[in-house]
Order: sequence, then structure tokens, then C-alpha cells
Amino acid sequence: MARILIVDDAKFMRLTLSNILTKANHEIVGEGENGRDAVELYRQLTPDLVTLDITMPEMSGLDAIKEIRKEFPHAKVIMCSAMGQQKMVVESIEAGAKDFIVKPFDEGRVVEAVNRVLS
Repeated sequence: MARILIVDDAKFMRLTLSNILTKANHEIVGEGENGRDAVELYRQLTPDLVTLDITMPEMSGLDAIKEIRKEFPHAKVIMCSAMGQQKMVVESIEAGAKDFIVKPFDEGRVVEAVNRVLS
């Protein structure tokens, strides 16, 4: 069981991920709606894993992962993206993301990505 932080500007997406991960016996320790939340909550909660949406207001997921990895080089981050954001996905991986999952979420793919990143 891992402690997971979910960051997405859409409440519905956070809820969907939360339900999938809770069902897979993980604990959701926090939720944020933008990159700034992601950085602040990561500092406070030091989760085992964070799922980050790429496109968010205030600070993008891409900027947030760079910020988090600067302070916490071993942070485990999975990026979430809508279809057709391949360029951003590549940038995310280069910035240190361990994997990415595509919206709409496929439950099996989400659990598989989380388990792989945590192992």
C-alpha cells in the first residue's frame, strides 16, 4: 500500500483516480488542483507517489514536476495527459516522470503504472 497525492484541476478526474487507487489498496493522502498545490502538498506530505495532470491553471504539471524533483530528486511522479499531448509527455519523462497515463483512465493501466513505478 502506498501513500499517493493526486493533482488534477478537474475534480471528476481526481475522484476517478482516487476510486481506482483506493480499490487497489492505496491511501490517498492529499489532493490538489494545480501545480502550485502539487509542490506545496508534496513538501507537507512527502507521499510515496504523485499523479500530476500536465495541463493545469497557475502552474502546469510540467513546471511542478521540475520544482518537485529539484527538491526531492527521488520523487516518484506519474503524469496524466489527455490524448494528443505526446510532446508534453516526452517533456515530462525528460523532467523525471516515471510513467504516464492517458485520460480517460483505464483502471488496469492506472494500477499497472502505479505498481511498476512503486516497485
